[in-house]
Amino acid sequence: MEVAGYEPKPFPKYTASFLNLINRWARGTAAKVVGQMSDEVVKCPHRDYESWRKWYLERHPEAIENASKLITKKLNEVKESTDKIDEDLVRMWIEDLVIDKSFWGIKVQEAILQRLGKMTGKKCRLATKEEESKGIDGFIGDIPVQIKPDTYKTASNVKTEKLRARTIYYAKKDGDFTVDTRELEGRL
Repeated sequence: MEVAGYEPKPFPKYTASFLNLINRWARGTAAKVVGQMSDEVVKCPHRDYESWRKWYLERHPEAIENASKLITKKLNEVKESTDKIDEDLVRMWIEDLVIDKSFWGIKVQEAILQRLGKMTGKKCRLATKEEESKGIDGFIGDIPVQIKPDTYKTASNVKTEKLRARTIYYAKKDGDFTVDTRELEGRL
């Protein structure tokens, strides 16, 4: 389907998604590199595609080249890293995710819920597998919550994942963890 003179380019399978991920890491199309695109399109006095293209490239003559260099540099770093991936590394990653992080994550959730139970005087518990399948990690009284590390706020998958319950964030610090319950203010 053509819209406003644009016909999607025929990228080989997986390449556009892969480059999108590399771009997230490289920040090649960040506003400081290519401009704030939502503003640029609105500011453009032209309504047809060819005029828009010419207008943008005149205003940002280095943007495409600069973005390409940033993304290509990051792509080369990723290629170097992927050369190190073999079956042993894949197995180690899976064990870390399935065994180590699962155990540690559940234990942190339990500890946070216990701490909040003592602080609020409410019964707290982990979610059942059915509740967990709905994106709930536990309950403080009757309030469903998700418990996530503070690094989750900036993780690449956060933009696509819809959080379905109020979120408690924690940060590991000196063998303990700090807990951010701002999303629960006024509800406890």
